[in-house]
Amino acid sequence: MNKLASIIALVFICPLFSAQANDHTIIATKDIKWGLLNPLRGDASPRAADLWGDRTKNSATGMLVKFNPGFSSPPHIHNISYRGVVINGLMHNDDPNAEKTWLGTGSYWTQPAGDVHITAANGKTNLIYLEIDSGPYLVKPADQAFDNGESAINVDNRNLVWLSAKDIMWLNRFHVKIAYLWGKTGAPHGSFVKLPAGFTGTIKGLDGLKAVVIKGKGTHSWQQEKQATALSPASFFSSTNNGEHHLDVEQEMTLYINATSYFAVE
Repeated sequence: MNKLASIIALVFICPLFSAQANDHTIIATKDIKWGLLNPLRGDASPRAADLWGDRTKNSATGMLVKFNPGFSSPPHIHNISYRGVVINGLMHNDDPNAEKTWLGTGSYWTQPAGDVHITAANGKTNLIYLEIDSGPYLVKPADQAFDNGESAINVDNRNLVWLSAKDIMWLNRFHVKIAYLWGKTGAPHGSFVKLPAGFTGTIKGLDGLKAVVIKGKGTHSWQQEKQATALSPASFFSSTNNGEHHLDVEQEMTLYINATSYFAVE
């Protein structure tokens, strides 16, 4: 190997094995710590758990929200925009006068800041992942509505466009599929990644990534660590550098991935 090739190899290979313990996070479903989304509503409030960030501060945050069967909020607004993904149950999020449109597991929606809406749940168990780019996350009355120039988006899981290695040059594994949701590759973006049962491989984010299990079961291990953590819906893993997340998939798995730039599935 010539000198230039050696330098290139060091640049791209060495960082993969330089990650420290505090460069990654893994949260198993059983270890999630729950609180109230809106403490002022007491027992009527949905339950919530921050997976990363802090929803009470001016911070980007990813959280889980759990709704009781039959839950329906009064018309309200939020001070900030958010993205939502259904993990379990049936969810409706729309104008107060809109006909109910129930979104199932793997569906995606956005809620613009200032837009009056209601949120309702119609499953035996109802769980979503909710993501904000800034905070704090607040609920305000409908009479404080304003137009921030955005439009709400509701994407049923049956309307997702899935791409494979036939469509994407950097996707090296056949039978792995990806559906883009927001942003663009090479910049901050969000997408679903579907891994088939029996998949054994890695996910590597060039500048780190955050991943939430939406569907399926398997195990996760970081870099060359032998310890494996069970993954199930609502589990979370992340990294702040380009280390390797090793996954062994028992049941077909769908991940929601928030990546700072490029990531690879190998």
